[in-house]
Amino acid sequence: MQEEGNDGRSFAKTARLAVAFALVLVIGFAGGVTASATGTSRIFSTSLFSGLSAEPDESADLSDFWRAWNVLGQRFVPTTASSTDPTTQERIWGAIEGLAESYGDPYTIFLPPEEAKMFEEDISGNFEGVGMELGLNPDGALTVIAPLKDTPAERAGILTGDIIVSINDRSAEGMTTDEAVKIIRGPKGTTVTFRMLRAGEVIEIPVVRAVIDVPTISTTYEDGIFTIALYSFTANSAQKFSQALAEFRASGAENLIVDLRGNPGGYLDAAVQMASRFLPKGTEVVTEDYKGNRENLVHRSSGLGGVPDTAKVVVLINQGSASASEILAGALQDADRATLIGARSFGKGSVQELIDLGGGSLKVTVARWLTPSGRSISDGGLTPDIEIERTVDDMKADRDPQMDRAIQFLKTGK
Repeated sequence: MQEEGNDGRSFAKTARLAVAFALVLVIGFAGGVTASATGTSRIFSTSLFSGLSAEPDESADLSDFWRAWNVLGQRFVPTTASSTDPTTQERIWGAIEGLAESYGDPYTIFLPPEEAKMFEEDISGNFEGVGMELGLNPDGALTVIAPLKDTPAERAGILTGDIIVSINDRSAEGMTTDEAVKIIRGPKGTTVTFRMLRAGEVIEIPVVRAVIDVPTISTTYEDGIFTIALYSFTANSAQKFSQALAEFRASGAENLIVDLRGNPGGYLDAAVQMASRFLPKGTEVVTEDYKGNRENLVHRSSGLGGVPDTAKVVVLINQGSASASEILAGALQDADRATLIGARSFGKGSVQELIDLGGGSLKVTVARWLTPSGRSISDGGLTPDIEIERTVDDMKADRDPQMDRAIQFLKTGK
């Protein structure tokens, strides 16, 4: 557990996952969420309930709440054999859940003790799943941000941008990511069935759960162009990225493609360290904007080097590029250090803090990510410098017009 810093903020010096599990990973990050030898810490900052104020807000008129509480307690009659009166504690949890929901932010939620325990298991990687990341699109629909490489979800044919209509015959309308994960999770070898809306057609996709081994990075070199495909920002991905850059320099190539398509994010520290390979020391990478509630936190390049100034760099993004991917891509775009090619990114640009209330936990959006030029990543994501789509038909035919366009740009400059 991360201790409070000298300024009393429990989030200080905490290397949160930039994705912050607001886009809920239906997998486990094996070994990627606890403190490491490099100083990378837990995914979430956690405030202890003992340090939180329990003083009532005297300006709040709770008369209607207590009227509703008493009416329900005195008059509610269960109508089925399976329904029962909630306990007092369950009623309190329901009230807190409703309070969190009233803020209209799908990432600010209350987790009762059982769900909070499951969440802790999720971020420690101790469970089986299908290997995809979920989020809510601008219309509030449960959407696949990205199936991870070589996972059951990808092998079953699930694609970035698929809208989930139902899970095991349960409608996904109005469902939160956390609620979806509770249904999707289960023992390896068992099957979860999705109905997906894709290109106006509803299709059914069964997926067999498994233990997930999250891929991190791969490299290729062909015809003078070196490509680094990064699949997630794990605790050791910055080190692996450094090794890949060493391969790039050894190859003698002067053209570099960093492929962030389908990368749903991960550790903020990893994104900052990778940006530090491209940007001079002190260059702003990303700002955590607390809207006046706290002092903003600016993350800057440490000037690690590794990419020659003469190298031409392209970053590939798509709708599955989220959070830490957007932080890295946005920093390089704003510094004119890379050309972004592909489709608009997902737009997951908020920071969550997990707060232990003693019984359950609150996951609260506390800040938003701003690129160095002041763009809010949450405001529609990043727009590529060169926009080009890769359609479902392209994928089925194993065509990659985005990669082709990147190669064309590096070879011709246009």
